Amino acid sequence: MTTQTKQSIPWYLWPFAAIWKLLSVIVEMTGRFVAMVLGIVFIIVGVIVSLTIVGAIVGIPLALVGLLLLLRGMF
Repeated sequence: MTTQTKQSIPWYLWPFAAIWKLLSVIVEMTGRFVAMVLGIVFIIVGVIVSLTIVGAIVGIPLALVGLLLLLRGMF
């Protein structure tokens, strides 16, 4: 079990804490966007590769990994 304690930030450090929180949100959203774009690319490449019987061995898992990346980026 984890317990979270809310730490109060002194008023003179509040601008630095606000900038830090803003940067963390930007980095998180950028990571989600990159994961979603990579997921879509993997799905497209996986479908194109799986058009042949031999390519289906690689294409289907690639499309599934792309779908999982896309879902991870959304949620």
